[in-house]
Amino acid sequence: MKHTLQKGFTLVELMVGVVLGLLTVLVITQVTVQAENRRRAVSMGSDAQINGSLALFALQRDIQMAGYGALSSPDALGCTILTQFSAASTTYSYTLAPVVITDGASGAPDTVQVMLARTRGSSVPIKIAENHPQSSNNFVVTSSLGVSAGDLMIAVPKTQSAATNCAVFSVQADTSSASTTLSATRIPHVSTSTSKWNVNAIFPAAGYAKDDYLLNMGSMVVRAYTVSATNELVAMEVSTSTGAQETRPFYPQIVNLQAMYGKDTSGDGVIDLYDNTTPTTAADWQKVQNIRLAVVARSAHYEKDAVTTSAPLWDVGASVSVSGTTTATCNSGSKCITLKVNQDTDWQHYRYKVYETIVPLRNVLWNS
Repeated sequence: MKHTLQKGFTLVELMVGVVLGLLTVLVITQVTVQAENRRRAVSMGSDAQINGSLALFALQRDIQMAGYGALSSPDALGCTILTQFSAASTTYSYTLAPVVITDGASGAPDTVQVMLARTRGSSVPIKIAENHPQSSNNFVVTSSLGVSAGDLMIAVPKTQSAATNCAVFSVQADTSSASTTLSATRIPHVSTSTSKWNVNAIFPAAGYAKDDYLLNMGSMVVRAYTVSATNELVAMEVSTSTGAQETRPFYPQIVNLQAMYGKDTSGDGVIDLYDNTTPTTAADWQKVQNIRLAVVARSAHYEKDAVTTSAPLWDVGASVSVSGTTTATCNSGSKCITLKVNQDTDWQHYRYKVYETIVPLRNVLWNS
């Protein structure tokens, strides 16, 4: 009988094949993981660029409009504004200025507050024609042109002092009386169960005098931007319909916001100082010509290795003086400010990008 030769794999050959297969799978897996990590880094970097750019744009847009309606008379700048939604609600205090910067302690994010009017028409000062006692419910004016029921207005004393303040009220009529009906020479602010923002207690004790004036703010906007504890750019704003302060998140992965006033201290139209010192007088407020901003965006992708070894820098140039913050020489003679990003313990495992711009206060420039 003829025997057929049997052929196949030996155990050694099989084990060698398995080992080679495992090595191939290992190499493919490592390449795939590295490619995925790079893809995520690129994708998250793109998201950080979008968030940083949009955050800066939101700030820039509001700052460009800041001061509209409120800067009609430069001597009003710096006046303390009191607002109260109802007798039982919180009294809010603001500064009559286009932009107010609140410096964050030890490099923490700043708060940038903008104020502007939103009116259906032009916004010009309205002169008060007769003295207005604190208890009065209507202003006698030279003209109420452009004023409509429901508009928010600011009463401004012509001469400011510790005993006077600006105050917000709402145009509200009571047609049962001629003195409380909106007319060409009267602007009523009657306090009823449906009217809000008409609390006479926030007016100065001596009231407002003849030749003081009113600013028509329409639906007034006072919005404060800052960075939350969860690394989001947020906007805080008091609702004109409820009187409650609302916080709205805008863009995630924003870890710092820094701002400075650009001041023309010599009066020649050229910025010669950047600082974060808020002016206290109308004359000092008129020196503020622009706002300089820096926004730090962070990628959302956590890197296994430490990819950031030092805090990002804000290059503020070499030609203009910078006060109130520490600068160091960088980039061949320029001045840089170190931006804090180490509020999280694992901050080095993320990538950062600084977005900065200078925003002219056009309503200040046009007014001057």
